[in-house]
This record gives sequence, structure tokens and C-alpha cells, in this order.
Amino acid sequence: MHRPLMRRLVLSLTLVIAACAPRVETPPVVSQPVPVPQPERARPSVLTGLSAQELVQHLGHPALQIREGTSLKLQFRSRRCVLDAFLYPPENSANGVLRVTYIDTRLPSGAAADQAACISALENPS
Repeated sequence: MHRPLMRRLVLSLTLVIAACAPRVETPPVVSQPVPVPQPERARPSVLTGLSAQELVQHLGHPALQIREGTSLKLQFRSRRCVLDAFLYPPENSANGVLRVTYIDTRLPSGAAADQAACISALENPS
């Protein structure tokens, strides 16, 4: 009867000591961020840097023209897509020739559209 009692005592003491022992925590795994490819419409365009006049010569007359402060938005439409070109003055000046700094393309439904395909559709209307 003495042996089972000793086993229980040893087992209990082992558990108590284990509970009191400092815990070794493994450092959290830090994963490297996965590079996210830029969507097609966020890449620099062949239209970036053009003036409003050059853009109209390239794509034709805009369907919509909106002025806001010193900036200008020109919208071009085809049956396949809509292209918004945002033009701003040079960085250090409120005056000067407005240039295309950003292009946004989408389908008529509002879903994202391939920028190169949209520009091609506007350059070659059919």
C-alpha cells in the first residue's frame, strides 16, 4: 500500500513543479509581407504626362469634363469601357500646363477594366 501512495505523491509533486516552472514561449512567427501585384489600372499609362490638348488629340473629345480647383478630370467612353484621366498642374506651381497624372479605367458596369485594352478601344472605336 505504501508503493501506490508514493507513486501518487511523486506524480503530484512532478505536476506541481511543472506548473511552477517558467514557461518558455516561442517567439511569434513573423511572416514577410507578400508583394501584391499592382492592378493593371494603377500602372503608369502611355497617357501619363500628356496635356489635355494632347489627350484629346489621342482619344478624341471627352464625354465629360470636370474642373475642381486647379485640377481637371476628362472622361472618355466607348461601348467597352470608361476611362477617367486626371490632370494636375506641375507640383511647384498652381499655374502651368495641366498634365495627366492618373488614369482609371472600368467597364460600363463599374467593374475594373484592363487599362491597355480600354485605351486601345478608345483609340480604335468600331
